[in-house]
Amino acid sequence: AVIERRNHEYQSYIQGYMHLNQRAEIWVRISKDAVKKGLKSLQQIGKATIMLFKAELPFIEKMEATFITDEEEVERRLEEANRIYEARDVKTRGLHDEDVDEFYQCTLCQSFAPTNVCVVSPDRIALCGAMSWFDSRAAARVDPEGPNAPIPKGECIDPIGGEYTGVNEAAVRLSSGEYDSIKLHSFLEKPHTSCGCFEVAGFYIPEVEGIGWVHRGSKVSETPIGLPFSTIAGSVGGGKQVKGFLGIGIQYFYSSKFIQADGGWRRVVWMASDLKARVADAIPEEMKDKIATEKEVKTIEELREFLQRVDHPVVKGVIRNVDGERITEGWAAAAEATAEVPPAEEKAVPVEEGVPSTSAAQVPPVSIPMVASGAGANTPIRVILKDADISIGKIIVKRKEKTK
Repeated sequence: AVIERRNHEYQSYIQGYMHLNQRAEIWVRISKDAVKKGLKSLQQIGKATIMLFKAELPFIEKMEATFITDEEEVERRLEEANRIYEARDVKTRGLHDEDVDEFYQCTLCQSFAPTNVCVVSPDRIALCGAMSWFDSRAAARVDPEGPNAPIPKGECIDPIGGEYTGVNEAAVRLSSGEYDSIKLHSFLEKPHTSCGCFEVAGFYIPEVEGIGWVHRGSKVSETPIGLPFSTIAGSVGGGKQVKGFLGIGIQYFYSSKFIQADGGWRRVVWMASDLKARVADAIPEEMKDKIATEKEVKTIEELREFLQRVDHPVVKGVIRNVDGERITEGWAAAAEATAEVPPAEEKAVPVEEGVPSTSAAQVPPVSIPMVASGAGANTPIRVILKDADISIGKIIVKRKEKTK
């Protein structure tokens, strides 16, 4: 994996050639300009790749690049590769965060995602799915000046969310001050940043207080929130820390600490069917029939009906396995809380005509509290307008007459 993952870095050095992702899900883009300038053979790509590997990793004396274009041969080799990937992944499942003194950083994706803080721990594989804790340790030893380096854990601030002082210090350094704290096993609070190569995108569905997942290469075109993987990836990728969205590696589903701060599998309400089938052995038996796919539901309303029918934990309230704490109150409590909120008192706002409008430079960021639709939506969403150019000529406030 140490050598394999460097393809992503080195091949992207080739002008007009973009290498994305890893393992069996690689995307390659070649620009038309590169072809016009003479890039017309895979042999050129192979020679450039070998040259870069030998220049960057001096311990490599001889190297060969083979491109296979026969589809049947590719399928045969893919089966062989998948067995190797599985053996690597199984090896990492017996080691946990508390068993080691240091985690590892990976900066391979920072050319695409400058503020990405990829932290690899025994319980959290890299977002790309290619670098485990063992792989990262080996890479750091082979190339001490390379993209992988140790991160001392430091003091554990939150053992359930997976927050450490050492990781927070690395977050500041690796993101150039953009982020100062990260929780490795949290979805909604201080989530891990997401690069452009993550294998799976997670999204929060406030109407049901649950989380959905769709993976790269999925045949499912749309999720219950109406967005395909590509749109979600475009919104959350680039090294961003976005509450309500999260990029992960597929093997993280097998982690005993899988988003444990938010309830783990008890919080998962929807998965793309091909993803659910792929990680079926990671899903607890009690949850297998309670997680919907696009085959059962198409809309949020259909999802709500499905979750009620199967008695999903989110309906009555999620209790975390790790510590027995109730982290959501359930839909009935959320609906009751919404009903108890008194209507805001209407007040007339006197505004004089002719008053000059306030310039954008004088207007501070405007914070607008909003509540997502649905009876189960008790999680507030806040819209912040920054540098907004607001011009107001006249405001007329009228009291609505009550109908008898």
